Amino acid sequence: MPYVQRNTEGRVVSISDECDEACNEELELAHPDVQAFLDAAKQALTSSDSETIRVIEDLIDVLIQKKLILLTDLPHAAQQKLSARQRMRNELNVLDNLMVGEDDIL
Repeated sequence: MPYVQRNTEGRVVSISDECDEACNEELELAHPDVQAFLDAAKQALTSSDSETIRVIEDLIDVLIQKKLILLTDLPHAAQQKLSARQRMRNELNVLDNLMVGEDDIL
């Protein structure tokens, strides 16, 4: 069973598999407070993954622009995924440009 540390509001802010000075309350893994902490951690990781993916895409674009790598140097599946994402971003940018606010003149 995990040991938890709570903040002043009583929210779980840390989990450990060992009892120590900070994490000294033992809870069942299925306890709602433990599950809430784990769900928040998973959500933060998922958000970070999306941001990291965009950084990697931008890095690949820079490397290609500087001719340090060629798109064809990448595996075919990676080429297809990068091209598809670039098309989607371009399409979204076009849609954003079509959006007009109430005060804008067409």
